[in-house]
Amino acid sequence: MAFKLPGILNRKKALRRSLSGIKEAALKSTTIPKGYFAVYVGEDQKKRYLVPLSYLNEPAFQELLSMAEEEFGYEHPMGRLTIPCREDVFIDLTSILS
Repeated sequence: MAFKLPGILNRKKALRRSLSGIKEAALKSTTIPKGYFAVYVGEDQKKRYLVPLSYLNEPAFQELLSMAEEEFGYEHPMGRLTIPCREDVFIDLTSILS
């Protein structure tokens, strides 16, 4: 019985390439560009948004942060900044700010 090593080696290389692509995609989804921070928005399903740091100076955005503080305090169970408003409201506000 003969084994075809070149075929096995090619499959291993292809598998390694696909796994490295998965790792790169995972890193890209968790990294945040300089000058931005992540917030999670939504009532039932939370969606992640990257927000420029400059929004922290905007009174309307500060109001959203105050709402988050009232609802969650500083001890959010998921360990992330969550804005307690509807996603469409958040999108409308950020489009006005940008």
